[in-house]
Amino acid sequence: MTSRRRIVTGHDHDGRSTVAGDSVVEPRTSPGLPGVEMRYLWGADEPQSYPDGGTEPAWRRHFPPLGGFRFVSFTLPPAGTGEPVSEQASAHAREAFPGLLETYREDEPGMHRSDTTDLAIVLSGEVVLGLDDGSEHVLRAGDTVVQNGTAHSWTNRNTEPAEMLFVLVGARREG
Repeated sequence: MTSRRRIVTGHDHDGRSTVAGDSVVEPRTSPGLPGVEMRYLWGADEPQSYPDGGTEPAWRRHFPPLGGFRFVSFTLPPAGTGEPVSEQASAHAREAFPGLLETYREDEPGMHRSDTTDLAIVLSGEVVLGLDDGSEHVLRAGDTVVQNGTAHSWTNRNTEPAEMLFVLVGARREG
């Protein structure tokens, strides 16, 4: 597991820029998603107002609501990592990553859709973006994706973990 350093800026009582926090963000893991590491680096459930003191806003679920956002680092293990998921492990994953598993389709493992615009970059490794039209797109370090609320999956067909960085922005689904 790899932790990530996070520096957060804020404003002092005179409105000047200051470092409000310098900490390490440890990954969340779960036996319900073997090998997955999720680092919730920052998030909010509503638009922010400034100046502020630099404290992290409250947020509750993996995917942000309309007006909210998440900044997340995601490590995807090689396909076939771990054992089949038990009900207890699945329940743990639902607690560790609230709202994530509820977006998954039962008929297509890994395929999910959320009411978000996801801005992603592959930091290391190689991943396959699968879409529900059956197409697959290989992405390597440095490649980016703008995922506009479509059904999709992520697969790592290599032997080493892949890491991606996401900004998820709450969106509205109509129809």
